[in-house]
Amino acid sequence: MHLLVAGGSQVDAGKTTFAAGLAVHAATPAYKPRAGNDYWFDHDDVRHSVADGRLYGKDVRTLATLDDAPPELRNPVHRLWTPAPGTGTGVLGRTDRAFLCDRVTVDGESEFVVNGTVDLPPMLREFLPLEDATRVSSLDEFNDVMADRHRAAFDGVAERVAAEGDVVVESYADIARPLDGFAPDAVAVVEPARLRVFDGARYAKACEVASGSAHEGRLEERVENVLEYLDPLERRALEPLADEVRSDPAAVATAYADHYDALLAVTDA
Repeated sequence: MHLLVAGGSQVDAGKTTFAAGLAVHAATPAYKPRAGNDYWFDHDDVRHSVADGRLYGKDVRTLATLDDAPPELRNPVHRLWTPAPGTGTGVLGRTDRAFLCDRVTVDGESEFVVNGTVDLPPMLREFLPLEDATRVSSLDEFNDVMADRHRAAFDGVAERVAAEGDVVVESYADIARPLDGFAPDAVAVVEPARLRVFDGARYAKACEVASGSAHEGRLEERVENVLEYLDPLERRALEPLADEVRSDPAAVATAYADHYDALLAVTDA
C-alpha cells in the first residue's frame, strides 16, 4: 500500500500534518524525498539542525521521528534558501530568493552543494562540513551536479520506497510527484480546508499525460496541471486543527480518522 500526499497550493497546504497523521493511522513509515526551508523565515529550525553539523527541516524531523529514523534517510535532498530581493534572477532563476546550499545524501553519506555566487552566513561556514563541498556558479554547472549526485540520491530513496510494503510519501510545494515513476495506490491532494482523494493508477497516468501536454518541458509537473485530467473519487472538507493537535501526529490521526479511512478504502477497491 503506497500512499501519496500532494499539495494543491504553493502556500502551506498542511501536507506534513496530514501525512504524519496518515502514517500513524496506517502504521507506515513516511518519506519526503525533497524538502527545503529558508535561512530567514525558518531560522530556528535551521539553527536546530546546523548546530549538529546537519541540514534538514522540521517537516522531515516530524516524519522521521515517527519511527526514530534519521531525517536524512527519509529526505535525501534538502535545499536551504535565503531571501534575495533586488539581486537579479540568480543561479536558479528566482528573483525573490537564492539557494544557499543543498544537502544530498547517497548511501547514508551526506555531501553539500554550495552556491558560489553568494556569501554564506557565518553559522553555515562554522558548523557545516563545507570544506569539500561542490561549488556551482551557473545553472549549467548545477544541472550537471544534479544529474549526477541528486539523481543518485533520488534513485536510492526510490528503491527504499519501492521495497516498503506500506509507505506514505509526501511531495513538496505543489509538485505532483516527488519521485519519477512513483506509482501510488491512492493519492490525497490536500490544501487549506479541502481534501481530494484520487485513484493512484489514474493519477500516475495523468502525470504522464500532463508531461506530454501543453506544459511539456517542465521537469516537474504541478498538481493543478495533472488534475486537469482527473476527477476525484471524493471531495472532503478538512477541518482546521488546534496547535496542540497539529503538533501531535497521533492526535491528528484521531481527528482525521474518517478522512484516512476514505483514502485507504481506495486501496481496497
